[in-house]
Amino acid sequence: MADLKAFAEQLVNLTVKEVSELATILKEEYGIEPAAAAVAVAGPAAAGAAAVEEKTSFDVILKSAGAAKLQVVKAVKENCGLGLKEAKDLVDAAPSKVKEGISKEDAEALKKALEDAGAEVELN
Repeated sequence: MADLKAFAEQLVNLTVKEVSELATILKEEYGIEPAAAAVAVAGPAAAGAAAVEEKTSFDVILKSAGAAKLQVVKAVKENCGLGLKEAKDLVDAAPSKVKEGISKEDAEALKKALEDAGAEVELN
C-alpha cells in the first residue's frame, strides 16, 4: 500500500512535459490513449508534442464540518471575510462552495486551514 501511495504522489507531481511523455509511452507501448479532452496539441514551441492543459482556477467545497463545527465556522469566518452568521449558514449548508475561482495556491491554503479546523474539504 505504501508503494502505491508513493507512486500516486509521483504521478501527481509530474510536470506537463512528463505527463505528455507518459501519454505517448502508454499509447505506443500499451495502446492506451488518454481522454481527448485532457490532451491538447501544443504550439510550435513544443514541436508538435501533446501537452495537458493545467487548471488555473479552483473552487473550495466544504463537504462536511466534521465533529468540530464551531472551529470550522471560525475558520470559514476568518478565511473568507464573512460575518459569524454568514459563516455558520455556509457551514450548515454543507456540502457548499466556500470560495470560487481562486488560484491553486489560495485554494490549497484555504483547504489546509479548513482541514486543520476539522472540516472535510475538496478542491474542484
